[in-house]
Amino acid sequence: MAILEIVIAPDPVLKTVCEPVAEVDDNIRTLVSDMLETMYKAPGIGLAACQVGVTKRVIVVDVSDDKEENQPYCMINPEITWESDEWSVYQEGCLSLPEQYADVERPAAIKMTYLDENGKKQELEADDLLATCIQHEIDHLDGLLFVDHISKLKRGMIMKKLKKIVAAKAAD
Repeated sequence: MAILEIVIAPDPVLKTVCEPVAEVDDNIRTLVSDMLETMYKAPGIGLAACQVGVTKRVIVVDVSDDKEENQPYCMINPEITWESDEWSVYQEGCLSLPEQYADVERPAAIKMTYLDENGKKQELEADDLLATCIQHEIDHLDGLLFVDHISKLKRGMIMKKLKKIVAAKAAD
């Protein structure tokens, strides 16, 4: 297992539509394992493969409160098959947009399918924070960031701050 480098916006890889995984093999299982380790160390509750520079449709999520006993979901080729008519608002942040947060409105519940790390098809119904986190991570696979769901003014302010953070890190 390895800690991977998290890509920071406005890196263009974050705007890339990721490719489906053709076969769940040892390379994908290693990627999933490394993504989990990276997410926990960050710390975060979700991570998409493009956030570590891999443009494959892979996400990991763990919204469990008890960090002594992790409850991760490893999702390959995730696809939302149903969204509720009810909406919820959560203050979202992102490991690729450090220290930036905004209220984002999304469907309150979803149903989805995905492949697990053994290549077995799974179905999941999710609501509350888990539904929000999964939608956030699937957005990454489609080249979207949470700031794409907020006003242009707020998005511009956040992206300006991020450019300063990236410039400051490059200067170090």
